[in-house]
Amino acid sequence: MKILVIEDDAESASYIAKGLRETGLVVDIASDGREGLIRVLSEDYDLAIVDRMLPELDGLSLVERLRGAGKTTRVLFLSAMSGVQDRVRGLKSGGDDYLAKPFAFSELLARVEALLRRPAMEEAATRLTVGDLEMDLLARSVKRGELDIELQPREFKILEYMMRHAGQVVTRTMLLENVWNYHFDPQTNVIDVHISRLRGKIDRDFDRPLLHTVRGAGYCLRDSG
Repeated sequence: MKILVIEDDAESASYIAKGLRETGLVVDIASDGREGLIRVLSEDYDLAIVDRMLPELDGLSLVERLRGAGKTTRVLFLSAMSGVQDRVRGLKSGGDDYLAKPFAFSELLARVEALLRRPAMEEAATRLTVGDLEMDLLARSVKRGELDIELQPREFKILEYMMRHAGQVVTRTMLLENVWNYHFDPQTNVIDVHISRLRGKIDRDFDRPLLHTVRGAGYCLRDSG
């Protein structure tokens, strides 16, 4: 089994790597988020141990990019950020487990062994489709039919979330938590504004709409044709 430790503290990285190697595991070290991302994307690792606070690219963004690229490498977050919301954000970003610092090596090893016993996920899809609407997650592009659709980053995230939940009612709370990372309602019309813009881009030039408002509940992306 091959593990990548992505940790900018050289002493901590060396300690973790040494302990894991003593159990017979193959361990590499990356000292910043950008290097870690490149290595996980280009090499076959069974597990990445990722610090949250990394130079060049933070741990959350690193894992989100991995998942966006369809990479299913198991991820264990190891971080001094130990609050409930910190752990929730780590798991929602695509992490498989979360261990707070300071930690006992025996617990780290137990979590590593548990993750390595877990069957690997199937490779995630890199293209999402709803009717004639298609999103390429690697190219970060969207097309409907033959028309290229230019989206702002936030619009792209909204559409990605809705395409992953196609046919389901998506509430304001779901969008706030998963697109804006808000765990409260700021009582603004920010969602309505973004949905309106998104609807104008993906539905305006077509005969049938895909983005529907479900009165009193939220929104639904579905092909009714």
